[in-house]
Amino acid sequence: MTMKNPFIEVDFAQQSKAGEGAAGDVFISNRLAEEGRIVCVLADGLGSGVKANVLATLTATMAMKYVCSEMDIRKAAEVIMATLPICSKRKIGYSTFTIVDIHNDGRIRVVEHDNPPYLLMVGNEKKTVEKTQFEIDTENLGRRCLSYSCFHAEKGSRLVVYSDGVSQSGMGSSQMPLGWTDANAVSFLAGRVRRFPGISARQLSREVVSKALANDRYKPEDDISCAVINFRDPRKMLVLTGPPINPERDKTMASMIANYRGRTAICGGTTATIVSRELDRKVEVDLSSYDPQVPPLSFMEDVDLVTEGILTMSKVAELLESGKDPDTLKTNAAVKLVQAFMQSDIIEFVVGTKINEAHQDPNLPVELDIRRNLIRRIVQMLNEKCMKEATCKFI
Repeated sequence: MTMKNPFIEVDFAQQSKAGEGAAGDVFISNRLAEEGRIVCVLADGLGSGVKANVLATLTATMAMKYVCSEMDIRKAAEVIMATLPICSKRKIGYSTFTIVDIHNDGRIRVVEHDNPPYLLMVGNEKKTVEKTQFEIDTENLGRRCLSYSCFHAEKGSRLVVYSDGVSQSGMGSSQMPLGWTDANAVSFLAGRVRRFPGISARQLSREVVSKALANDRYKPEDDISCAVINFRDPRKMLVLTGPPINPERDKTMASMIANYRGRTAICGGTTATIVSRELDRKVEVDLSSYDPQVPPLSFMEDVDLVTEGILTMSKVAELLESGKDPDTLKTNAAVKLVQAFMQSDIIEFVVGTKINEAHQDPNLPVELDIRRNLIRRIVQMLNEKCMKEATCKFI
């Protein structure tokens, strides 16, 4: 049975080859909301380091541009192969790649060129997908063989795409003379899903990379990259920030938190005070979460996160723009919010439009503009950079 309008979670993890500042693998993804599509590309440039990164970036960018423009995915692969530049030293131009074109109804098309074969898992079992081989003639590389597949994903499916830094990790060691191999990668994935059926794409991709890194005794011989595409029910999050323009809507705002099925957050002292009053719940400041750059967290019964408003959200925007993994950063209110965003799929912001008279002259609604623009920025980054479905509603 195929799914109707599934939520599609995409995440990626990577470890560069030991001693290299830039990874020779590049993964990019794009959600085309109006078309109901997601396009993902994993490219592995020849060699490692900066030159490999440039080649992989060129390949991934071309693939993304062509497929998003509705060029046939096989034709896109053909054009890429014909235009790859030649390496001046090795006299070959080369970047392996996997292109995945996903529709919201679960229909998937994949073209592969020399990357390890992708894995389709339903639950903890690997599913066999029929693939069609096709050949193209290239001026630089001669005749090359690629593979094409088209199928539908089921609820509980996971599509796992990785570079050969995963399957070949540990190669040459006494335990793994031929490397970890695809078969062992499948066993590992099956074991993690069996133990944690709801494991996120984010967590699973990181666990694959961590395992491959351990196989290489933490000195990777190649770039290690893994992307996971997860088809499942969405994890939802509600964020309230700013008091409503009309005090009569305070009760409505508070009821949103009380009745929401999913993760909840309140950002702003005035907003927290409103919810506290309307729901008769205490707000207590957590002084142990003090950070010189970000105001501390607070606690409220049945609310996952309570933070200060604009200063914290400004820091959240900075973190999202930087692309830093929040799991590697010192914990504070902004980091906690970003972690919550990463653990959610659909993020709904409800933004009050009343001017905070305690902060400024009500005739100069600068703070309101700051809050609106800040949330819009965060929503845009969550949608475009983090592959979330974020929305914003003003009240």
